[in-house]
Amino acid sequence: MKKSIIFLALITFFWSCDEDFLEETPEDFLSSVNAFNNYTDFTASVNNMYFLVRRQFYNRDENRPFDFLYGTDLVFDGEPGGTQRHGNMVQAYDPAGDIATTHWNLLYKNIAEANTVLERAPLADMTDEEKNDIISQARFFRGFAYNILVTLYGGVPIVTDAIIEPKIDFVRNTREEVLNQVIEDLSFAAANLPSIGEAEDGRIHNLIAQHYLGEAYLALGNNTEAIAALSTVINDGNTGLMTERFGTRSGEEPGDVYWDLFRRGNQNRASGNKEALWVIQFEIDVQGGGLQSSSRGGSYAFERHFGPLLRFAPFNSWPVGDYTGGRGIGWGITTEFYTNTVWGGDDSNPDFVNDIRNANHNFVRVFNRDNSSALAIIADEIGRDTVWSTETQPRIREFYAFPTKVTTPYNHPDGLYRSSDVPFALTSSAGGTYTDQYMLRLAETYLLRAEAYLANNQPGLAADDINVVRNRSNASEVSASDVNLDYILDERVRELGLEEKRRLTLMRTNTIYERVIDNNPFYVENGMQPHFNLWPIPADEIEGNRGAELVQNPGYN
Repeated sequence: MKKSIIFLALITFFWSCDEDFLEETPEDFLSSVNAFNNYTDFTASVNNMYFLVRRQFYNRDENRPFDFLYGTDLVFDGEPGGTQRHGNMVQAYDPAGDIATTHWNLLYKNIAEANTVLERAPLADMTDEEKNDIISQARFFRGFAYNILVTLYGGVPIVTDAIIEPKIDFVRNTREEVLNQVIEDLSFAAANLPSIGEAEDGRIHNLIAQHYLGEAYLALGNNTEAIAALSTVINDGNTGLMTERFGTRSGEEPGDVYWDLFRRGNQNRASGNKEALWVIQFEIDVQGGGLQSSSRGGSYAFERHFGPLLRFAPFNSWPVGDYTGGRGIGWGITTEFYTNTVWGGDDSNPDFVNDIRNANHNFVRVFNRDNSSALAIIADEIGRDTVWSTETQPRIREFYAFPTKVTTPYNHPDGLYRSSDVPFALTSSAGGTYTDQYMLRLAETYLLRAEAYLANNQPGLAADDINVVRNRSNASEVSASDVNLDYILDERVRELGLEEKRRLTLMRTNTIYERVIDNNPFYVENGMQPHFNLWPIPADEIEGNRGAELVQNPGYN
């Protein structure tokens, strides 16, 4: 490439009078002229935007995807001492640190990709239908990325043109300006993307755009518009909460419809799942698919982080792909709040027993011991009455309650089972969660609309939406007088715990500091501060922006 550029420069010098000679289109090497030529070229670029989302939230590495769960009210670091799981919060949110910088870079990479596509697509050799398909997806991903940026960092620089030369004079736009850009992009996407019935599994469609459009309207305080956008999703005839058992393991007991939602093969609409809105695809043993049947490489390390490290007697055989956490290593220990308080405290509360989301096959508290062990223990089952009070026994990474959505009990890929006398014994290569992953499902839309109704002074309608979700789970109904933002955030824990990107919810509602102070003593002891409601602008962005001041968020040096 460099030799070709030098050669053309020499040609220009010696034959500058022959203008026609210089007007050639390169056909045998990649250049800015032919990199975006037709629908196939643009589709490859759009596919990279999907890849960047999966990379950011699921499989960039073993730690960064979980920045959206650590440092919240759900879990704490089972192996503290560093910043990887936010154990030292001041260091973790250092402006020069990896956490703030990694996510900033990934989000702006998606924006840059979208801007290039949006600039070149109108001039490309494509039909109007193809151009609309490409542009609507690019507009979605740009709006989606700015929505995450404004949630994590506040007002950020808005860039809507492809940058083709160095630029060092960025300035921050206001939060309101960024949210208005989000609304502009997502409104276009919602109007032009295919319907959910037309889109193949994993592909962006109009209802996904409508959901995030509703979220942006709510963040701006435009509650009526938020309700309208979210109602479009809920009222669509192709969507609905799953209320009957379905999918690959629907005949198994114990089990229920909530359990079915998280079993392998059940996430996409092809399985009959009408609740799934946006599902991140993890094809197994397909190049670029993200999963290998014989290792956790490229997978979402959900099981590894949040499954307990049950390798002590009487659980002598570890790891085992049953209800003991698979190849979990106990990095993300559930808080007392997530384990007990949010469910009603103990089994004297009817909801603690009746809510199917809290059943032992969905949230394991009772573990069967290995009866071959010679070590005598109190009972054949260790469970909620003997372990889970932090007043009587501190939480350790080897042993704690966990939700089974983080693993695939009795259903890991065949290549991860080792031949031994222990049924379902796993190799050391396990640790991923070998399912497609929900980025968004309809239960979250109901709870977001409940939040919008509450903000719009309509608590009765907010309660109605919450009760749609609670009724599916056999939980008692909430009354309008008991609905407030804290209740909605609690219900999101019960329904979406470890599944939603909890940090984004708490930062969006400006509640992360209060929720951590109230519910997660570990992070209180390890430096939680009020200004952590926003992450810092990365230091290298500020230092490199020599032509203008890129103002740092308050509280950071």
